[in-house]
Amino acid sequence: MQCNIGFPERIPWLPEKTVKIGCIIEKTGLFFDHIEDSSKVAMPLNPNMQEDATRLRAKPMSNHIAIRRTLVGILIFDQVEVLDFAGPFEVFATTRLDESRRAETESPFDIRLIAEHRRPITTTGGMMVVPHHDFTDCPELDILVVPGGKGARREINNPVLMNWIRDRSDGFSLLAGVCTGAMLLGKAGLLDGLRATTHWRSLNWMRDSFPAVMVVEDEFVVDAGSVITSAGISAGIDMALQLVLRYHGQDVARAAARYMEYPFPENSRRRILEGLTQS
Repeated sequence: MQCNIGFPERIPWLPEKTVKIGCIIEKTGLFFDHIEDSSKVAMPLNPNMQEDATRLRAKPMSNHIAIRRTLVGILIFDQVEVLDFAGPFEVFATTRLDESRRAETESPFDIRLIAEHRRPITTTGGMMVVPHHDFTDCPELDILVVPGGKGARREINNPVLMNWIRDRSDGFSLLAGVCTGAMLLGKAGLLDGLRATTHWRSLNWMRDSFPAVMVVEDEFVVDAGSVITSAGISAGIDMALQLVLRYHGQDVARAAARYMEYPFPENSRRRILEGLTQS
């Protein structure tokens, strides 16, 4: 497969000084290992990438494409809500950069399930799930997804979990709280001064527990930059699609939703809001 290179292209969802350099995307670490026309490769704005661009120019063309996959950790615990973690897992696993080669390629996301102990956990409803890692051998993650569920009300008082989230937070590019998983982020002090949301039945709980958090009632997904939170259960799918869009653009995110036969969220309006206002 060849990689057709054009002139630098502004990518609207990346920072102002990040540009698409041939097939190098500085923010995501995505790069291809060959270039069809090196004369069209622009030098990156970041001087530290000059050497990489020169090296890529000189490499012979091959049929192999090297991709740095984004490492996503999804926390699980006893009595976690199934769709809170399985919904985002499915979105990330389903994503492809080239929909026409879906069967031949893998997701740009590498997803791992993380638990306090490496033993099967039991979800709400009785599903048993085996984590990939425990807290002691968890690799450095790009994204941590924290789901909710009945077990979240227990885990919010688990000092081991709270310390792990707090201690590791500086190493994550992004934290994501699904449903009452946002309460765990709040307890760790990671939502202070930020806009956030949670399951509609827990909005008052969030407001009462974390007065420094700007609780948003009418949005399904609240993007506060390095922290993103969602409403209840199914909202984790919308949140994950928003992250796919952030990392790989709207076309890729829409293709993932289409493959899942899930309506792509055109806005962040909370879907349950109308029923709440009428009750």
